[in-house]
Amino acid sequence: MKLSEMKLALAERNLKLTKSLGQNFLHDQNQLRRIVQAAQVGPGDNILEIGPGLGPLTALLLEQAGAVLAIEKDRRLFDFLSEKFAGASNLKLVRADALDYLRENRHWGGWKLAANMPYSVASPILVELAEAAEPPERLATTLQLEVAQRVTAAAGGAHYGVLGLLLGLRYQSRGWFRIPASCFFPAPDVDSVCLVLERRAGPLLPAALHPAFTRLVKRGFSQRRKMMLKLLKQDWPEEALRRGFAQAGLAPQTRAEQTSLEQFVLLAQIVSQ
Repeated sequence: MKLSEMKLALAERNLKLTKSLGQNFLHDQNQLRRIVQAAQVGPGDNILEIGPGLGPLTALLLEQAGAVLAIEKDRRLFDFLSEKFAGASNLKLVRADALDYLRENRHWGGWKLAANMPYSVASPILVELAEAAEPPERLATTLQLEVAQRVTAAAGGAHYGVLGLLLGLRYQSRGWFRIPASCFFPAPDVDSVCLVLERRAGPLLPAALHPAFTRLVKRGFSQRRKMMLKLLKQDWPEEALRRGFAQAGLAPQTRAEQTSLEQFVLLAQIVSQ
């Protein structure tokens, strides 16, 4: 779908885009194809698409994937997509709030995400997918550059924090590529990228310990400038924490932003014993 076709479709149906829903539609065919390639879409793949909008990415996915599940919140766009892809046998179109849908459907083993997601909900959606009982194998989605930097930041970096750690427990970054604002309609006011995440081959932690890991990370970053040990004492015995800090090679004065993913994993194992 070219930009002219996109504008015509909106005009014919008198569709006014809603800023609160983050409706910035990607129309550049080269960038859309790059997202499909980044997701490594093949004939046997099940693809999850969140926020299909007017369906330019959906059309490419339907050509290459075995099945596509597209979740659209806006009723007007859902109706448009239902007409546009009425004959597509490998498409399941769902009208729902994507975050609510993912909270109710937590088994995505064997699936891949390929999407131009609304930036306002991208972070919680990625975390929800990462924390699913069976997370997708691969995630390729547009994001605000700042969010991608938070996802991929290393310990000690300015962008390092909760989001990157929660996603890092299950996923590894496979890089990103920039997408110019002119490739969207309307053009967003932020820098955009397509970020690619691949599920880890093996778990860093048993699933039963994931809640402890999440609690550690969130408590540790609840006040970034405070020493992490003082913050964690609100939830765990100091003796266990000091033992964990010693085994992880962390000084008692360490802050959360200086603590690596692997050290948080070790702390979760120790405080859970």
